[in-house]
Amino acid sequence: MAFLKKKPDPITDRARDLNQELAALASEIQKLDAQIQRAPTPKLRSTALPQGAAAMPPPEPPQAPVTHEPVFEKINQEPLQSRPDSESPEHFNELGVRKYDLPALWSRLRNHFRRPTSSNPRLVNYLAAGGVHGLRPMRYERRVARNRFILLVIVLFLILLGVISLLVKNH
Repeated sequence: MAFLKKKPDPITDRARDLNQELAALASEIQKLDAQIQRAPTPKLRSTALPQGAAAMPPPEPPQAPVTHEPVFEKINQEPLQSRPDSESPEHFNELGVRKYDLPALWSRLRNHFRRPTSSNPRLVNYLAAGGVHGLRPMRYERRVARNRFILLVIVLFLILLGVISLLVKNH
């Protein structure tokens, strides 16, 4: 009964993965902290300073602020290669005019109404699951657009019903 199973929710999957990563990082931090506390700090003595002066530790370099920006992959943006068979001599008549190609017309129409293929499926998964901070999930956006469309259809139906009722009363 595989058709009765729920589809996996990408948000909960991502949350579970992040929680596992956080747990792994926390355990690694604890290990490193324990190593630092166990290692004795060496006592350094400088002969360049007078005996009573304490050596100043070197100032720590400033750390770069942590950003929570998403990391995107680079995309190959070269133009797509045209099909070599679309420009073959068999597609032209003796006058040099392109022949009418019904299967090619059908495939162009079919491709026109299809969704474009994703060049970066990882980005699509982030957008669909709401993994990018500041952007709403695509499910939410689709639901809002669908509800707006339904509301518009209902309003237009009521306007049309009112116009028809006015025409019936006058005649």
